[in-house]
Amino acid sequence: MSLLDELRLPAGPVDLRKYDTNSAPGVGADKETGKQVLAELGPTLMELQTKMFASKESDDPRRMLLVLQGMDTSGKGGVLKHTVGLVDPVGVKITSFKAPTEEERAHDFLWRIEKAVPGPGYLGVFDRSHYEDVLIGRVRELASPAEIERRYGAINDFEKRLADEGTVILKCMLHISPKEQKKRLLARLEDRTKHWKYSPGDIDERRLWSSYQEAYEIALERTNTEYAPWYLVPSDKKWYRNLAIGELLLETLDRLDLDWPPPRFDIAEEKRRLKEDRIS
Repeated sequence: MSLLDELRLPAGPVDLRKYDTNSAPGVGADKETGKQVLAELGPTLMELQTKMFASKESDDPRRMLLVLQGMDTSGKGGVLKHTVGLVDPVGVKITSFKAPTEEERAHDFLWRIEKAVPGPGYLGVFDRSHYEDVLIGRVRELASPAEIERRYGAINDFEKRLADEGTVILKCMLHISPKEQKKRLLARLEDRTKHWKYSPGDIDERRLWSSYQEAYEIALERTNTEYAPWYLVPSDKKWYRNLAIGELLLETLDRLDLDWPPPRFDIAEEKRRLKEDRIS
């Protein structure tokens, strides 16, 4: 079974308590082996992603959007560094969504998301995403229940349009336990090189853990579609999280059956011109 099949969230109601955050499904490796396997994926990932980036030269509309969602410390930054970092940055567009600005709040919640959608050939990565607007928006009551309800449908319509236009959407929830989150927050406090990553607000949000889990369960159920399914990635083991995302990226790109675009010029003629060139 491929990891896309192994980690794909089944349709229907979601109970996150049933999913082991400390498991490593579909891999069968330990930490050191897992890190080595991820490194070995690099050249193939690079080639596939470069083929996709090159394909825009033949007017291929396809592009890919990797959506990373998860509680604080779940490892979105780690995935960017260790997994997305394996491919050519020239063809990558990373957007980290923070609290909306005053200008962004004056528009519909998807306004700023639309502007960050990757162009043809690009691998776009959302570090947090439009799902914040039905997660923290729901938990912190930043919008009315009716507006939150509307947003689920708006998200599905938005993602359906992206898929119809050639965007392959890979949505990953990095699933960690409250015990592991506490461990990682403490590690940040004990390491001066990680203090910049810490915010006192992290504990305030942590105290709403149950509410966030409920919000995630509703969002996952309501937006788990055929054209943009969710993948639940156990993330207590950092090495597994990084490897799993790498495997999901590789499998998804491989299924696109990418190839190098044909030249838009006469190769023989260009060779002749170069041979006759007297510039040295």
